[in-house]
Amino acid sequence: MADQDGIPIDFPAKPSVEDGLGKSPDAGGPGKSIKIEEALAALAMALICLISLANVVVRYLTDASFAFTEEFSVFLLVVMTLLGASIAFARNEHIRITFFLERFPRPVRSVAELMTLAVTTLLFSMIVYYGAVFTFDEYQYDEVSAGLGYPSWIYSIWLPLIAAIILVRVVGRSWRLARAKKSSMHKDDVS
Repeated sequence: MADQDGIPIDFPAKPSVEDGLGKSPDAGGPGKSIKIEEALAALAMALICLISLANVVVRYLTDASFAFTEEFSVFLLVVMTLLGASIAFARNEHIRITFFLERFPRPVRSVAELMTLAVTTLLFSMIVYYGAVFTFDEYQYDEVSAGLGYPSWIYSIWLPLIAAIILVRVVGRSWRLARAKKSSMHKDDVS
């Protein structure tokens, strides 16, 4: 196999079941469990489109604007992005730079993947913790949003909640990778 520049590589850019880094839909991957996240992300996208369309139509017909729509649109965009990250981790389609990784031997790729997942786990653990602290501070000090005057914690509470969902996906990915690695090591010992 060769990459787009004709440089030989020994595995596809997307991890496969055989190398222990991926899961096919029928091999115990996330499957139906991400349907809720997909539906919520699609709902957020649809609401952004509807809000933006309504704002454009009203502005065109009346020369007035729904200024408050920006507050909802930004909130929904953040929710949609975080849900998309959760889906990407569940499907093992998260963004990664594979130029160097493609050229490493299989054991090094597995270690690199585990290190990446460990750093990602640390990052999203920090987002959960500090997002919760931030949300609690907004609640405690009765902060309100600039556009509509709603309590700010209504918007910010979703950051630690969805980050926790992402964290579950990352830990699940790590678990599947560790199990696949252990299984492949056991198969090598038996052979």
